[in-house]
Amino acid sequence: MSLRTHRPPRAVLFDRDGTLVVDVPYNTDPDLVEPVPGARRAVQALRAAGVAVGVVTNQSAIARGTATRDQVDAVNARVDELIGPFDVWEVCPHGPDDDCDCRKPRPGMVVNAAERLGVAPEECVVIGDIGADMGAARNAGAAGILVPTEVTRAEEIDEADVATESLVDAVALVLHSLRHGRQGDLAARAERAGAERAAAERAAAERAGAERAGTGR
Repeated sequence: MSLRTHRPPRAVLFDRDGTLVVDVPYNTDPDLVEPVPGARRAVQALRAAGVAVGVVTNQSAIARGTATRDQVDAVNARVDELIGPFDVWEVCPHGPDDDCDCRKPRPGMVVNAAERLGVAPEECVVIGDIGADMGAARNAGAAGILVPTEVTRAEEIDEADVATESLVDAVALVLHSLRHGRQGDLAARAERAGAERAAAERAAAERAGAERAGTGR
């Protein structure tokens, strides 16, 4: 499998919960922010290579009334402090039934982030842990890399264009494509196979029954 764009990456847009930080459902406490292993190092490697970095995150807790926008912003500021700085943040405050154009898998946040960074969506890579992240990338014309976690469904792994075992591996893939000047020919079959094996070892029954309603996304 390969990344589905034909331009060198100029920006990487990360999902927040489950991708950059350990997912704490509806988190309103900055002290509970815990980066995933290697997150800061991966983001800094992109910045050092001249790649812009941003975050695109669904935060339906705002629409549900379980968090205020100020609380979400405070958590985001802590993420930025521990892992960033990030060049752009895009936050969708809406719920699943609000029919907005920003909530992933819709493309609004990816398109807006690209515009704010001065790049085309086709020059972006979206890294996330669920199918909605990959859908947002695909719908915006960006590339997507799935990093499965315990909530990632088997069918989401099957449908992903590219999957890796870790965030560090995903960023290494982006940097490799940058060095080689293109994304379209970037092979990722080994990474995908490894991610599938890792996901299978994470209690398939629990993963299949994971409830998205309680994740705050």
